[in-house]
Order: sequence, then C-alpha cells, then structure tokens
Amino acid sequence: MTTMLDVTDVSAGTCCAPLVREPLSPAEAEQLATTMKALADPARLRLLSIVAASEGSEACVCDLIEPVGLSQPTVSHHLKILTNAGFLTRSKRGTWAYFQLVPGALDRVSQLFVGS
Repeated sequence: MTTMLDVTDVSAGTCCAPLVREPLSPAEAEQLATTMKALADPARLRLLSIVAASEGSEACVCDLIEPVGLSQPTVSHHLKILTNAGFLTRSKRGTWAYFQLVPGALDRVSQLFVGS
C-alpha cells in the first residue's frame, strides 16, 4: 500500500511573518540592556518598589535600609545604580538623601514588549 504525502510549496516565501513595527537599533538595544541590568537585581527591584509605593513616590534613604535588610553603604550603591539608569532622582535635605521615582521611567521598559 502506497501512502500519499501532502507537499508544501516552500518557494512561496511566507515562512516568516513580516515585522509590524521597527525593531530596536543596535544602539537602542545597548542602552536598554544597560537599563535592564540596573533592574536585574532583587534588592534594586525592592528599592524601586518601596520608593514607588511611598507617598509622592519618594523615600528617604533612611527609610530604605531596614526593609531590604542591607547596610546603608550597600543601599546607597544600589540607589546610585538606579539613579544613573534614570529610574530615580536624588535630592539632599540636610544629612539625608531622598530618592524619587522618575515619572514614566518604567514605561520605556514596558513599551518594548507592548505591540503597537
């Protein structure tokens, strides 16, 4: 008994779906990778979450040490990374530093994964 196989025309060139929006450029990918590296740490994610959940999306470094269970220098290091990545701004009031979430800073990361 002979079995007939269906033959698919592979010359049609439709194996890949066309792009529906512009992909990241190499420079954009490099910048976004740096930004995402700043988020790729549990302590930094917790710090961002705490600042975002604070009144006015702002918190004093003195209020961030105990919740994450790290030393003040380590917390300050993580906050510096988040500030350099553009997620937080820093202002000095007396002896304390206050950190505020930059409006829309997290949007640019999420926009990458949202279809247009």
